[in-house]
Amino acid sequence: MRLKNVKGAKEIIDSSPYIIKNPKEYKGKYKQLFKNNNDIHIEIGMGKGDFIIEMAKKHPDINFIGLEMFDSVIVRAVQKLKEIELPNLKLIRFDATTINEIFSKEIKTIYLNFSDPWPKNRHEHRRLSSTRFLERYDSIFKDKKHIVQKTDNRKLFEFSLMEYTNYGYKIKEISLNLHEDDYENVETEYEKKFIKLGYPIYMVEVYK
Repeated sequence: MRLKNVKGAKEIIDSSPYIIKNPKEYKGKYKQLFKNNNDIHIEIGMGKGDFIIEMAKKHPDINFIGLEMFDSVIVRAVQKLKEIELPNLKLIRFDATTINEIFSKEIKTIYLNFSDPWPKNRHEHRRLSSTRFLERYDSIFKDKKHIVQKTDNRKLFEFSLMEYTNYGYKIKEISLNLHEDDYENVETEYEKKFIKLGYPIYMVEVYK
């Protein structure tokens, strides 16, 4: 969901030290950017950044990159980071449909949190867990493939399970109501709202 435009959003984003302005130049060599060989985890569709920022705080030995395609959304994360120093976090304003143009065999884990469900059948190829995207992810994983997905949308969850298993992924963890299960969890901004409304949160962790 898009937020209202923030005055001066582009300038705020461009001036942030967390923003990678030229991600294609780092393809295959993000370890040079982070100046270490730590694993890299990415969140596709990071929203206002609650999840990726908290993950970076909790896991300083892991490098995190958040991807978001809308200025009006990523600027919110940039504003939250203004007074925070997290050397293991970077953000990219980018459309994930061409994600294999900016990464190559260097990602350990992909997080898909409350992605757009694209409810119409004719749009299913736009879902971030569709086979079309799974094929793109193949070239960006470092070795083993690892995806963690959360959603409040039951149909998207069921669709994703089918796509993962048909593509050869195995299920490591699964929950039909995450907040009633014993699973280490960092909440997103949408998740907090859904919990207050009493919605169950579906989660699946898969590997290949």
